[in-house]
Amino acid sequence: MKKSKVINSDLSRVIAQMGHFDKLSIGDAGMPVPMGTEKIDLAVDNGIPSFMQVLNNVLEELEVQRIYLASEIKTQNPAMLTAIKKRLPDTPITFMPHDEMKQDLHNCRAFVRTGEMTPYANILLESGVTF
Repeated sequence: MKKSKVINSDLSRVIAQMGHFDKLSIGDAGMPVPMGTEKIDLAVDNGIPSFMQVLNNVLEELEVQRIYLASEIKTQNPAMLTAIKKRLPDTPITFMPHDEMKQDLHNCRAFVRTGEMTPYANILLESGVTF
């Protein structure tokens, strides 16, 4: 049995297959996922699991060099923005319009759906290297 932090088999597989500059997205329960992008649905109930629980779990195994957030998070969900910055204090952030972020899901290895029910709780994680 796998001993590391990410035990969801689909999520673990995607992380293991990622290379430099590949993207993985984690988001709220309402984010539309385009056809052709793998969707790993972890949502169980309202708020379960939360966006931050899933992000923290993924960050145990994925090296991240840059994150992308919707510009709207600054005004529509500042508490979530603060939590993300606290968790990734040294990681560069690129802000983009939410509509552009939805389009960029086409370029992600997968989208991980959480039970998060707050607005603009979505992130694109750009994979770095460990050497």
